[in-house]
Parts: sequence; C-alpha cells; structure tokens
Amino acid sequence: MYALIEYKGKQYKAEKGAALKVDRIEAAEGSKIDIDSVLLVSGEGGVKVGAPYVAGAKVTAVVGASGRDRKILVFKHKSKKDYHRMIGHRQGYTTITVEDITGV
Repeated sequence: MYALIEYKGKQYKAEKGAALKVDRIEAAEGSKIDIDSVLLVSGEGGVKVGAPYVAGAKVTAVVGASGRDRKILVFKHKSKKDYHRMIGHRQGYTTITVEDITGV
C-alpha cells in the first residue's frame, strides 16, 4: 500500500516504513504528525484518486532528525557588462518516517 501526499507544497510517495526528506518542520524529534492532504491511495481494494484530496485518508508519520542539505551554488553573469555574482544556499530539511497509511 502506498499513498501520494502533498506536504508543504511538494508531493511525495509515502509507503509504510519509508523515510521522507521534507522541508524543515518545527516539531520535536520523535513526535507524531498527521498528514491529511492525500492525493492518491493505492492498496488491496484498488486505487482511489482524490479531487483534489481523498476524503478520510490520512498518513501518520514520526518526526526524525533535522539537518541542512548540501550547498547549491548559484552563479549569475551578464555578458559584456562586467557583472558576475556567486551565491550559495543550503536548504533545511527534516526526515520523517511513515508509520501508517489509512485509506477509506
């Protein structure tokens, strides 16, 4: 059984026991969160597609460790104008582990 969820503006494929790397969450490590914005649920009873969300479906996950991703370098350049600039960015993330998928 798996579900497609939307969390913080991004879509993820959630399977039981899977670890997902999502944008940083301000929650304590080990706490549980419920995600009810489920776009699709696939299981033994077939596939249920929401419009836009599946009614009554829910994904329960446990919050794991937080950290920062690798650095991404952004280089801007305008030819013949003597303009160039390099900027670095490190995105914060939190790892969540899917515990249960409830689909009606």
